[in-house]
Amino acid sequence: MAEQTSMQEWQVTEPYLDLHCQLGEGPFYEKATNTLRFVDIIKKQVHTVSLSEGPGSLKTLQLDSPVTVTADVEGYDPQDKILIGVKYGLALLDRKTGKYEYVTRFAASGEEGNARIRSNDGEVDPHGRFWLGTMTDFGVGPFKPEGSLYRFDLGKKSQREVMKTGLTIPNSVGWSPDYKTMYFTHSSARQVFAWDYDLTDGSISNERVFYQHEGKGEPDGFRVDKDGNMWHAVYGESRVIKISPEGKIVGQVKLPTSHITCCEFVGTELYITSAGDDSGEGDSKKYGGALFRVDVGTTGLGHQTFKIGGA
Repeated sequence: MAEQTSMQEWQVTEPYLDLHCQLGEGPFYEKATNTLRFVDIIKKQVHTVSLSEGPGSLKTLQLDSPVTVTADVEGYDPQDKILIGVKYGLALLDRKTGKYEYVTRFAASGEEGNARIRSNDGEVDPHGRFWLGTMTDFGVGPFKPEGSLYRFDLGKKSQREVMKTGLTIPNSVGWSPDYKTMYFTHSSARQVFAWDYDLTDGSISNERVFYQHEGKGEPDGFRVDKDGNMWHAVYGESRVIKISPEGKIVGQVKLPTSHITCCEFVGTELYITSAGDDSGEGDSKKYGGALFRVDVGTTGLGHQTFKIGGA
């Protein structure tokens, strides 16, 4: 896809928080406390930083499982408990103790989970259901197309539905500002899919490719702004690209490290996570795994809250 020559461009030269995540991901803004939380999947950590107090306020919870994504839960104070994606499904994390309990799994009730698989990215839909992808876990061999996209609805007897199969690296899920279009990134295919989303019952239809990436990197995590533009991190290209509602690249944020993973809006600022770049050189190696921020002059859509008891 050809990029426009009159693209908007922002340049970031140094990190907001230089903490050397191995695989920083899942930034999530907690508006009530003006804090940002994000994860390090490989190090099995959940980080929280107060944006009022600054980088020195960083706090870290160490888990015993890869933790991949977080969400707020209806009926719970997010300072006490949040939802997390972990090895075998979704769990409720006690932020004071660091302990978690599964609320639903990828495997059927009573079955052991597939040890080759772990969760990856996901998001809550307008009906309070969680869409979550699975993929080959680290340390079990090369990535294979054995992942799936699940939809969890704890208000239903089945609780989980497999929505798409044959995935290698499923990534972010999101919606247009009117919630009539749902997006999903399949990183390894360098594609962003779109579906028509029915607000009445939450069903999806009319699958199509919304954006096909042609660069050397892979589209990773994204957020959508109030005007329907998608801000998409590109792993391996040192940038976040701004994609219009028509699927065209109209801007980019250039960053000093290669492996850009995801982003999150806080007001008009975009906070951007990254992964380590041990084989890189110069600033890319130095700043790999850092958290960045930049003012891009627009605001993003808020997150929905997971309904642990269903709709």
